[in-house]
Formats: sequence, structure tokens, C-alpha cells
Amino acid sequence: MDTIVLKPGRDKALLRRHSWVFSGAVAEVEGNPGMGETVDIVDAQGEFLARGAFSPESQIRVRVWTRNPSERVDTNFFRRKLERSISLRSDRGRGTEDWAKGFPAPGLPSSVRLVHAESDGLPGLVVDRYAGTLVMQVLSAGVERWRETIADLLFELTDVQHIYERSDAEVRKLEGLPLRIGTIRIDEAFERVQIEEGGLKFWVDVEKGHKTGFYLDQCLNRARVRALAAGRDVLDCFCYSGGFALNTLAGSATSVTAVDSSVDALTLAEENRALNNLPEEKIEWLEGDVFQVLRSFRDARRDFDMIILDPPKFAPTSSQAQKAARGYKDINLLAFKLLRPGGLLVTFSCSGGISADFFQKIIAGAALDAGVNAQIVDHLHQSPDHPVALNFPEGKYLKGLVIRKNN
Repeated sequence: MDTIVLKPGRDKALLRRHSWVFSGAVAEVEGNPGMGETVDIVDAQGEFLARGAFSPESQIRVRVWTRNPSERVDTNFFRRKLERSISLRSDRGRGTEDWAKGFPAPGLPSSVRLVHAESDGLPGLVVDRYAGTLVMQVLSAGVERWRETIADLLFELTDVQHIYERSDAEVRKLEGLPLRIGTIRIDEAFERVQIEEGGLKFWVDVEKGHKTGFYLDQCLNRARVRALAAGRDVLDCFCYSGGFALNTLAGSATSVTAVDSSVDALTLAEENRALNNLPEEKIEWLEGDVFQVLRSFRDARRDFDMIILDPPKFAPTSSQAQKAARGYKDINLLAFKLLRPGGLLVTFSCSGGISADFFQKIIAGAALDAGVNAQIVDHLHQSPDHPVALNFPEGKYLKGLVIRKNN
């Protein structure tokens, strides 16, 4: 097997069981491995450290499959990994109070992340289930090499009728891979999928929607927002297909103003409202740039009891964190100005380059500049089907705060 030899002292991350080997840690490549081929990783003395997938064009030169020198990376390897990942989700209601309350229903729900990449020992693979459809993201050279095998196994191990691919994330370009969208396995033609979460139904556009079609990572946070919404005038920014907005309606909000820049997203959101027979007169769908809308509301002296900010990823990497911080600060500062005394700001960052501590500092700075006193009343995070491996803290990307304005 081709071998990656590390520079002296550059084995510390692997010894801490991290999943990545960066190009700067590589002293020598013994052999001529191709894109995604399995290689052994050894330290400067030639001692075996791990076995992983080689990516010649990425700064992440190798992603680890296994640390067992006797374990082969073959079809059975991926079958074991996928079986384990799927079985963990089927039991996710046990021992977790929020799940046990029936949000969502116990057992394997109709919408769930089945594979969460490095956190499930399958670097670069994301698999989301929407009822009878799986959506698969292939984000690394190693998974690309095993793509057909993985698709066959997913079809074998689940009862789905369709597997759709959404390998259109920009990270594929860093791997030297083209973007790709389309059907992998299918029994019959389909356009979109209907799921149920917390008693609400949603249409999911797996072909053109954000990410894989729906923000599964916000499942518990939607439930939290619903519980806080009663009697409040709500502003939901970056509302997409209505996940938060419809939960606030279901939670007896007095009124909801939902803003997104995409007409298609707002059309889908209205379809989802109608699907659930929620009161049309209580919600206003507003097309526009959130930054401009917030400023126009400030100038018009509009105010709200709850504001939800769930923006797209401003900082995919830490190198972009400072630039992204200005965007986060601007929208949160404006939100503080629009909140009534006693109102709640529910604010998120899904940027991997923004740590939880840094995000809290940004929000604190926004409150200071807005001249308000505020308290954190809850910390929010991604749902349990998006686990974070202790040896891979990068898997904790979603962070959120519920903040009460006191004056």
C-alpha cells in the first residue's frame, strides 16, 4: 500500500485521534496514490498511525478511515460504518428528555441525518433522510472513490425508494472535484418530498433547496422557539421554507413577519403554511435583503417581541472570521434596536470559522453598540443526529443564543 510519511513532530493531531492530515505535515509520499485511494500514514520513524483516503489537490491531504492496521477499507468496512451510524439514529429518543417528549416521534423519524461525516467516522459523507428519500453529499476524494459502493449499501440498509445526490457544496472544489447534482438510485420519478416534524408537515425540495433540502440541524431549536412564541409579534429573518416561522404560528404567536431574499423559498414557505392550515392572516411573507429590511424597519420605528436570525454561513473557515464578524454584528445590532423591552432575540451562526466564544463576543458588542442591557437565557446547538466527536471539535458548527432585552 502507498504510504504517507509525516515530518518529525507532526503526528500529534493523529495521536489525539483527529481525522485530518494537512499537506504541511507530509514529509514524503511513498508510491503513486491516486485521487481518493487508500494509503497508510506513518510517523517519521515509520510507525503506523492510521489508514486513510489520499487527496492530492486538497490542503487536507489525507482523511482517516481507520486506526486499526489490520482493518481493510473495503465494502464490508463501509457496511459496518453505515450500519452503526443508522442504528444510532434509530435509538436517539432514549435517554434524551427533549426527544422523549415526542419531538420528533421516537424510533427512526421521517426526517433525520443518518451520517454526519467525520463525527460518524466517514469523513466527507453526509446522508439525510426525508421520508422515503435519501439525500447524499459526497464532499471528499475518499468518499468520491467509494460513491457507488456507498449508494448501493444505503439502498440495501434502508427502506428508501430514492437516493438523490447534492454534491454541490463549494468544498468539493478544494478537493479538485466537480460539483454534481442528480439521481443516484431511484425507483420512480419524483420532484419533492413531504416530511413531518413536531406535528407540522413540510415540503422539502431536495433538488434545488438549501443544503440537502431542509435544515435538520435546527429541529430542537424550532421546538424551543415554538415554546417561546405565544402572544408575541415575531420577525423571522432568513426564513427559507418557513421552519421557524410556522413553528411560531403553531406556538400561538400573535403575528409573524418572515423575510427571505428568495421568491422560490417564500413560495415554498407559503405552501407549507397552507399544508398545515395555519392562519394566513397572521403571517406576512416579505421578499428582501435582510440587512436592508432591518434598516427600513428601524427607520419606520417598527418593533417586535421576538426576532429570529438564522443567516447563511458567513465564514466557512477561520481565515474569514473577522470579515464575517462585521456581518453578524450588523444584523444583531439592528435586531436589538427593533426588540421591545422584554423581547427575545434568537440568533444563530452556522459558520465553522466562528467559535461559540467569538460568536458570543460579537453579540455582546452588538448589544453594547445598540445601548441595550441583555441576558443570555439559553444556549442552542445542533440536534443530536448531528453529533460532535470529541476528537473532531470542528463538527460543532451550529451555535445559537436566546437573549432577553431588558430595557
